[in-house]
Amino acid sequence: MTDNLLTAFALMLVIEGLMPFLVPNAWRETFRRLIEMNDGQLRFVGLSSMLAGLILLYFLRG
Repeated sequence: MTDNLLTAFALMLVIEGLMPFLVPNAWRETFRRLIEMNDGQLRFVGLSSMLAGLILLYFLRG
């Protein structure tokens, strides 16, 4: 179980690092837009991201 968790964390770090490495200007602009959002909009983005991840896990594990 710990190996899977560490593997998932490592993959998350790799994926999170792709955008700033490949297209730093677009990454910066995206974060500028995120900063301008209100709390409700940010929560919706977070919820959508979590649901997309859960759906992907369901199909990959199913």
